Amino acid sequence: MSRVFAYCRVSTADQVTANQRQEIEAAGFAIESRRVIEECISGSVAASERPGFKRLIDRLEPGDVLVVTKLDRLGRNAMDVRATVERLVNSDVRVHCLALGGVDLTSPAGKMTLQVIAAVAEFERDLLIERTQSGIRRARSQGKRFGRPFLLNGEQRARVLQRLAVGATVTQVAKEFATSRQTIMRVRDAMASDSN
Repeated sequence: MSRVFAYCRVSTADQVTANQRQEIEAAGFAIESRRVIEECISGSVAASERPGFKRLIDRLEPGDVLVVTKLDRLGRNAMDVRATVERLVNSDVRVHCLALGGVDLTSPAGKMTLQVIAAVAEFERDLLIERTQSGIRRARSQGKRFGRPFLLNGEQRARVLQRLAVGATVTQVAKEFATSRQTIMRVRDAMASDSN
């Protein structure tokens, strides 16, 4: 006979998992308290990095059932949820999500639901990347510089370039300006990229 586990997660210490436990009981799942894993950890942490969830994974056996109230209990985003569910499916663990009408995410209908969610997540990720790249191009066209700011002012950078041009080594120039070799190399490299 399969064992039934519940995973209840809250994000902050002032929240409690009691509501999640009540929802699971109201849905008809009678779960022994020793099989209810409760955790207080941010949803931004991947499921695979959560201490309580790791302990749960170690306890689950083929044929077991895991119940959650919402998909976001299982991961930080749709891709993380999908990876978590796939890992459970590969371990022959069924996953029930109450917010999706109690659908078993390992069933054909559950798999389709996850595929739709993953497709939407991928679309959102692609849009985010596109907007980010567009913003970077716009900022560059307006003359904005990216990366760490220079530790040396404009006059000092010009003198660094002069010293390097007459054959001084990066180490020598770094000592003269009481800075690191990396700072001098950044000045040199910035000049090279500006001339391209």
